[in-house]
Amino acid sequence: MVKPEGPESAPLPTGLTVYLAADGFVDDLVAELGAVEAVHDRLVLAAGPPRPAAWAQNIWFDPVRIPVASIGAAAKALRAMQRNWALYAFHLHRRAALIEAKLPPLRPKPLVFPAPLPAAPLGSWTLLDAGTLLAAPRCSSPFRHGEIAFAENKTAPPNRAYLKLWELFTRLQRQPQRGEICLDLGASPGGWSWVLHECGARVIAVDKAPLDARIAALSGVEMRQQSAFAAAPEDIGPVDWLFSDVICYPARLLGLVERWLASGLARRFVCTLKFQGPTDHETAQRFAAIPGSQLFHLHNNKHELTWIRL
Repeated sequence: MVKPEGPESAPLPTGLTVYLAADGFVDDLVAELGAVEAVHDRLVLAAGPPRPAAWAQNIWFDPVRIPVASIGAAAKALRAMQRNWALYAFHLHRRAALIEAKLPPLRPKPLVFPAPLPAAPLGSWTLLDAGTLLAAPRCSSPFRHGEIAFAENKTAPPNRAYLKLWELFTRLQRQPQRGEICLDLGASPGGWSWVLHECGARVIAVDKAPLDARIAALSGVEMRQQSAFAAAPEDIGPVDWLFSDVICYPARLLGLVERWLASGLARRFVCTLKFQGPTDHETAQRFAAIPGSQLFHLHNNKHELTWIRL
């Protein structure tokens, strides 16, 4: 039964944090969080303040429950909190769409890389039932559901892996600078090397397979055709950034990273943990425990996590 409007319709604190799982990875997020209160499609509700959640595409901070008596009242309540809202509907789709139609429309354009982060706050909301909103004016991502859409370059890069770095650098608002040395492990066919070259960096690309001929021909890109695991830090020398998109088990990648950390020859790290079969949560936690680390799922990741240490 829908509650009437009145004093009782004031927002009700939840004591929860809401996590929007990366598409297809709800079970991984639940396993990562441990005890949760409820799961609604990709929305995972957990008691208490935000926890580290690599498999969350977006985190809703300090959400509130708002009893509403009508579609108009729901839209009015959201507009009273702030202007811009992203709907995540897991049921009651028609009712949610009618509320959404009464809110200022979101018309994001594909980003042209490099681009600044959106300045306007973006909240997220859903309908728990016909008379109850769950809304958070503040989220971890300024993008709808944590998803960044780019105006893609469909001619220069040899594959779509470049979108991972575009997304990462946009999220961080930080990227390699002109003249810095970037080591690209597992570089073939060269999508990441292309991005790093476009940033103005000098690139040392390492892979047993060759680079795409167009990437290999770029000035400032040096190809070393060998295994990423055979490239000893002392043979490479100091680098400003170590990048790895190597296809291997995460535990093997961890050994490579630990070797480079011990050498002190890499200042910053960006690595993709690629899970083959079940997710290796134990190794992911070992990466996350490295001091100064961040671990998260990019929208352009598949069954992968991105680990950085800057």
